[in-house]
Amino acid sequence: MSVEEAVEAKPRRRRAGARFGVILVAVLALLFGVPWATLVWSGNAWPTPVLVAATLLFVLVAAGFPVLMFRGHGRHDDRSSRIADTTLGVVWVLFVWSVLGQVLGLVLALAGVGDPVRSRVVSAVVLVVSIALLVWGNAEAMRVSRVRNVDVTIPRLGPGLDGLRVVLITDTHYGPIDRSRWSRGVVEVINSLRPDIVAHTGDIADGEVPERISQASPLGDVRASMARVYVTGNHEYMSGAQGWVEYMSSLGWDALHNRHLVVSRDGDSLIVAGVDDRTAAGSGVPGHHMDHEAALAGTDPDLPVLLLAHQPQQITGAVAHGIDLQLSGHTHGGQMWPFHYLVRIDQPVLQGLSRHSERTQLYTSRGTGFWGPPFRIFAPSEITLLTLHTEK
Repeated sequence: MSVEEAVEAKPRRRRAGARFGVILVAVLALLFGVPWATLVWSGNAWPTPVLVAATLLFVLVAAGFPVLMFRGHGRHDDRSSRIADTTLGVVWVLFVWSVLGQVLGLVLALAGVGDPVRSRVVSAVVLVVSIALLVWGNAEAMRVSRVRNVDVTIPRLGPGLDGLRVVLITDTHYGPIDRSRWSRGVVEVINSLRPDIVAHTGDIADGEVPERISQASPLGDVRASMARVYVTGNHEYMSGAQGWVEYMSSLGWDALHNRHLVVSRDGDSLIVAGVDDRTAAGSGVPGHHMDHEAALAGTDPDLPVLLLAHQPQQITGAVAHGIDLQLSGHTHGGQMWPFHYLVRIDQPVLQGLSRHSERTQLYTSRGTGFWGPPFRIFAPSEITLLTLHTEK
């Protein structure tokens, strides 16, 4: 970079920093301001000491939140991450139900209910609903996932592979909350299903291998009669992707880093392929990028293909390459309603089995773990048992 370019770049960086600061303040003002206005200000007419104390609490939490988030996720301080992530979940639920509470307030106003009774009723409803959802949502996030049974018909599947049992886990997100016991519970459930193939479609952890090894190590005890296969997700590219590929290989899993393997039974075969996450190319990790051609190189075009790809959005490549079934995660099923609707802006599907061409189907898991806020609201986690069938 020349001296002139360096001089010109400084004002651009300052402007970008200023824009980011304005956006951050605006988002925080909305997230914390709407619940404050609903619960504290509004027409509640709380006594002055209550009003002042509650306002100070909101201001302090709002001011501390970005600091804790930066320390937690920027400097890898797990304690700060736990506090910041929990705060984000709590304020999101309060924000959503404060907005919905305004609808209740309008109904009460039309019914002739005046303040402060109207505003206090709205505040009480918002608090009760939010607390109930947060308690339930935390229990949903922390429990071992339930099994979701899905039957998938693949016309090109040979009769020798009819009834093949594929267990899918994804988005385990081993992170700041130590879930070693949870991880062992997930493995016990997987093994109880007697799988032929076990697939992990990425976002294994938030943190590098040495930081999360106690949580991830139970994956070495997963049993499958034919194959254990893994591909990277977008979070690997913030957490030492190559290290996770190597670690999973050391546990006996086949890391399908743009490659494939073939499983066979009773004279019939299935190609099991995997591609890197679509963010891999921009990550700067040498040799990592999404490459369907490399993953399928040398395969028999007459054989059916099961493809692992972290994001549902990668289905366009699957369709172009004649894949029979793609397995994905990434969406978490929305994780915390109504975040579901924002996910759909970025991804073609939220969860479940969907068809994308005459040949290609996609199964999108709601995820086995959770990311960030330790809550799952109207988006239960899952361990998926997919039973593959040939067309009768």
